[in-house]
Amino acid sequence: MAVLGAQPQFDAGHRVLPHPERPRGRARRPRRHLTVALLFIGAGGHGRALLELLRDAGLPPPGGVLDDAADCPGLACPGLPPVPWLGPVARAAELFSRKDFDSAHVALGRNALRRQVGESLAAIGYALPVLRHPSAVIAGSARIGPGSAILPRAVVGAAVEVGTCAILNTGSIAEHDSVIGPACHLAPGSVLGGGVRLGAEVLVGILAGVKPGLRIGDGAVIGMGSAVLADVAPGQEVGGVPARPL
Repeated sequence: MAVLGAQPQFDAGHRVLPHPERPRGRARRPRRHLTVALLFIGAGGHGRALLELLRDAGLPPPGGVLDDAADCPGLACPGLPPVPWLGPVARAAELFSRKDFDSAHVALGRNALRRQVGESLAAIGYALPVLRHPSAVIAGSARIGPGSAILPRAVVGAAVEVGTCAILNTGSIAEHDSVIGPACHLAPGSVLGGGVRLGAEVLVGILAGVKPGLRIGDGAVIGMGSAVLADVAPGQEVGGVPARPL
């Protein structure tokens, strides 16, 4: 299995947060742990969802959050300890050089910005762990790129490839042999049929479905509840049943 963030697996030298469950039927493999606390980028709703993911996975909360909002109160979720605000995103390099943090996760909902910040953090030297909810189902042959988030009850099928900093949100499904480009977002309940290829920064809306084998271009947006039955050009927004350009 080449899944980052699942049972202790590693790819391309990236340190990841291990899944808390022990693999069954195999000898226990050594686990690598973060040497210092995880840093979050973004104190909004997606960050709160990831706080709950960490709790459910039995992992510690992030040690701090960076956000460019001048009045940011930190990251808080009812029933969980608050995560302190440490300043704007520009402080990431300083915190890394001081060895306060060596791993970070970009908890931003905007696809293009999430990709940009993730690439900047990787260039500084941060490891970008995959965050996987324990209820997510990931096939052994799937590959999950650094910095991605796999939320509750998401399903990643056989031989699926997921790029860096992608979000597979609650209950989303990527069927066998699909390719999900960097910084894509599969919204809750969305479904990719087998062999679908998403370019970079694609948004597949809530409960939308994509017919097997289709190609969706970079930056395309698929509206909520749409049924996509034909290829979608880069940057195009489609919606409806069947989906048409908007």
